[in-house]
Amino acid sequence: MVSGFRTACVFDVEQTEGRPLAEFARTGGDPKEHLDLLKQAVTNRGIGLDYDPSIAPADGLSHGGRITLKPGGQAAEEFSVLAHEFGHELLHRGPDRTEISKTVRETQAEALAFVVCRGIGLETNTARDYIALYDGNAKTLTECLAAVQRASSEILRELLPDERCRTDAELTRNDAPDERTRLGPAPKYQLRRLHRPHPSRRSFCRGIADTF
Repeated sequence: MVSGFRTACVFDVEQTEGRPLAEFARTGGDPKEHLDLLKQAVTNRGIGLDYDPSIAPADGLSHGGRITLKPGGQAAEEFSVLAHEFGHELLHRGPDRTEISKTVRETQAEALAFVVCRGIGLETNTARDYIALYDGNAKTLTECLAAVQRASSEILRELLPDERCRTDAELTRNDAPDERTRLGPAPKYQLRRLHRPHPSRRSFCRGIADTF
């Protein structure tokens, strides 16, 4: 027999009125081929990747040279978790790891996951709640932006190669006359590689601080 409890009337949420209840933070959308590209980016750096249901309730773990994910998640959630753990591998496995507080480590990893997710078009609202869970705030996040931008750029260069650089054919002339009256030899065309960061990457790094 269980003591200390009594029966009581309860209401289903469908029977209530008022403003909608807050939803759990989540990542939505379809990462498409970018999930496989992210996995490839992980393994290309010699980092192992496996799945193990026993890590629950955690969705992912970074062991230093190996990442373990909980199987069975939605593709968008799996992408977000893998990006987070990949961030730990890129930013927190050096000799100075012990000098970085857990608050800073988790803030950097989750901010990186936010930037990478948004960079490929996923909708995510997990960063604020997760960072706050580890006592992070806008000041902590601002101090992390340089590291987050550097690491997220490294990842997005592999996920979005077409955004990283564009090959343009440019007409190069030196004192060339108007095209309609030019009598000289045909103009020379030069293929030039233009290195451009993903257009939204920097704004995402700055914009995430605005959520606090």
